[in-house]
Amino acid sequence: MKDKGKVVNFVLFLAFALLVIVAAERIGFQSVTVGSFKIGLLPLVFAIIITMVLGMKVFRKGIFKRIYSEFNVSFAGKYLIFIMLPLMARYGADVAPKIKEILSIGWVFIIQEFGNLGTVLIGLPIAILIGLRREAIGATLGIGREGELAYISEKYTLNSDEGRGVLSLYIIGTLFGTIVFSIIAPILLGLGFSVEALAMSSGVGSASMMTAASSALIAQVPDQAETIRAYASASQLLTSFLGTYTMVFLAVPLQRFMYNKMVKRGKQ
Repeated sequence: MKDKGKVVNFVLFLAFALLVIVAAERIGFQSVTVGSFKIGLLPLVFAIIITMVLGMKVFRKGIFKRIYSEFNVSFAGKYLIFIMLPLMARYGADVAPKIKEILSIGWVFIIQEFGNLGTVLIGLPIAILIGLRREAIGATLGIGREGELAYISEKYTLNSDEGRGVLSLYIIGTLFGTIVFSIIAPILLGLGFSVEALAMSSGVGSASMMTAASSALIAQVPDQAETIRAYASASQLLTSFLGTYTMVFLAVPLQRFMYNKMVKRGKQ
């Protein structure tokens, strides 16, 4: 009986997902002008906003309580990566036509990996300042995607303070990351940043965030769509490959050193 209830909830969940997709596509791409900036809002953003709002406790009653069941939420988070695989295969194919151009500036892609240390250099002091302790280790190791989640879960377990920190960041990134990235990319473009630089910076290790940023850029500069996809894809693939090594051999030792210096042993 219990399993039957899960099946019904899951069917409702799939039907709900389909309705949200249809609603988001019906809304379509929308452009909002804020001062001298033009911000493009993708259907993906509206889909996230709809599911976020309906998932709030005040609305999570009746059928929505069944849709947002613990099993469904866990399933969606666990298997999100499989949904993104065809997209990543598409982006991988987009790299090929621009491979010579990308290789000619390959050193820039490698240097940008040091940007991953920003979460430690900037985020850790702020986290400690607002009162976090061991949670800060999980929350500031990176952007809280699968690589950081795997490392923290293996070293500390997800039931530890460090685990709660990385899980919190993972959830926040999942809920708000694509929205922020789809808005900030066109804003920076309006400020005069190079579209190639912004496309490269889209590949931060999160497929959904990279897609949101690069798609927003393409909406603003459609004639450079091929270049944007190629640069964003190459950056994403490189970050996925080198990001783990940057985290283990650079971010972790730096974080440990800073944490020990900033937090007294007696306050851990």
